[in-house]
Amino acid sequence: MKMKVQCLNSSSIKTRNLIKTTFAQLIHEKKQMDKVTVTELIQRANLTRSTFYTHFDNLYQVAQEYQLQTIELLCNEDLKLHSKEDILNYFDNIFLCLKQNEETYKLLLTANESILFLDKLEKIAGEKIYDALKNISNQKYLDLSISFLMDGITIEVVKYFRKQSKYSLEELHWNTKQWFQKIFN
Repeated sequence: MKMKVQCLNSSSIKTRNLIKTTFAQLIHEKKQMDKVTVTELIQRANLTRSTFYTHFDNLYQVAQEYQLQTIELLCNEDLKLHSKEDILNYFDNIFLCLKQNEETYKLLLTANESILFLDKLEKIAGEKIYDALKNISNQKYLDLSISFLMDGITIEVVKYFRKQSKYSLEELHWNTKQWFQKIFN
């Protein structure tokens, strides 16, 4: 994704964050991205149209920036998974990110489009875990076990952010690590 603003000074960062936060609020209210307009966003954020277009080409680019930030966490090339302990730490990083961005995810994950994005994230994380376990696990159905684990986590996280879960994010984090250890020990 090419960034429109080349020099991100503190004012530019604040403006981009305001646009993204306002976008998340509108997605939450409208439940669908295609019902959100630039006009609505700039009015809510008290910005000019040219300010918006200085930072983003369109609303899809705002959504894409959220997605890329999350994907960077899951795909971090510096983060190598070589052991079960590495995977447990990987889960720690994922849940830390969820916790740090909890309000934003609560807003964004109410939209129907978010499910397609979560499928992509689930696939990325699942492949990273599979690559780490394929040489150290002798489970016959390794890919299926990972799929069950990742599907379950994803569904529970979505339920949490949509306020349909009776479990806290901390409980989901703890249980994810427990399930992983039970499945892969």
